[in-house]
Amino acid sequence: QVQLVESGGGLVQPGGSLRLSCAVSGSLYTSFGVGFRFFASGWYRQAPGKERELVASITGNGSPNYVDSVKGRFTISRDNDKNTVYLQMNSLKPDDTAVYYCKVNFNPHSITGSGYWGQGTQVTVSS
Repeated sequence: QVQLVESGGGLVQPGGSLRLSCAVSGSLYTSFGVGFRFFASGWYRQAPGKERELVASITGNGSPNYVDSVKGRFTISRDNDKNTVYLQMNSLKPDDTAVYYCKVNFNPHSITGSGYWGQGTQVTVSS
């Protein structure tokens, strides 16, 4: 059973920073016969009344992609030895307020697909 456990959300003032973490638990080797580096990872967010959107993704070998609205402010990274993906969020704006979800997909090159999802962590940017 693969589970994703997110942490790091909270309340922050505009201009502040947060770091989200997503740890993948369960034996990937048992379930898939391969390690974490064979899973693309990504962070999505969903604000009230809006559709869920992909914020950032990273391939198994560490190549990142970002939605235009977060470029230069957010950084996605991963530690394949720890089965963990991170999202460093700087210069936060009120528009960044949303529930942030982690996803991993059994494809090292693409986050597209059914994949596995975390439970979500709330990020609120407000003064």
